[in-house]
Amino acid sequence: MYAEYFGLREKPFRKTPDPRYLYLTEAHEEALEQLLFAVEEMELALLTGEVGSGKTLLTRVLVDRVGESHEIGMILNPRLPPRQFLSAVAAELGVAEPRFRSNELLDQIHERLLALDEAGRPALLIVDEAHLIPGRATFEEIRLLTNFQLDDRNLIAVVLVGQPELRTRLEKKAFRPLTQRIGADFHLRPLDAAEAAEYVRHRLAVAGGRADLFSEGAVARLHHAAEGIPRVMNHLATQALLEAMARGLTKVDEASASAVAQSQGFRGASWPVPVVVEGGRWGG
Repeated sequence: MYAEYFGLREKPFRKTPDPRYLYLTEAHEEALEQLLFAVEEMELALLTGEVGSGKTLLTRVLVDRVGESHEIGMILNPRLPPRQFLSAVAAELGVAEPRFRSNELLDQIHERLLALDEAGRPALLIVDEAHLIPGRATFEEIRLLTNFQLDDRNLIAVVLVGQPELRTRLEKKAFRPLTQRIGADFHLRPLDAAEAAEYVRHRLAVAGGRADLFSEGAVARLHHAAEGIPRVMNHLATQALLEAMARGLTKVDEASASAVAQSQGFRGASWPVPVVVEGGRWGG
């Protein structure tokens, strides 16, 4: 409805992780480079960020960059006890008939990784929403996966993706055997004001829209209300387009953006957000 009204080919602020819409800020570029390094070196990687900061979209781009050269397994819901987690990993990596016991599953995964290595097809495991992993025992199974190696190389790259509480959990002494193996580590911060403006322009360009469809004041208001979180900006920008259309405007002005932010309960009261230094404490 609003797409046709504003002359857009498609809706620019959808929440689906479409790699075409990824706007690579300096931080996102560095995060992607860290992930690519981890895959190339077959390392364990950690990527954290607030809800809606672009973590899942980055992993989609990572998969696109890696392409057909890797055997890729993705665990999207890791809220699993150890045995079920290993069973899911085995299935994702192409084990035909995963067995029941954990030690048998580990043997099967090891055999599969050796076969993939012999075929010149490295393995990559991405664990999304890793903050939902229920207990230390499942993290221990992940550590055991990183034990699978030959004399000169690892047999699997593992990427753990989660919200900041994942990082808090891993800071505990009990997780030191796992964190010592992290070879790439990055925390995504929210967008700053300049990045938010470029973010909006980029998404509009991909959708076939005018660069000035949002006024500078409108973008500033949306950024303030969303506290720099891309997913929240997407939601508010969509609502602002609907609001501007209802007002009969040809572009989104600051008044429309403010009306939406207030009606949705977003006022950005805690803005500016504290600066988060990119990079992590365990490496990278």
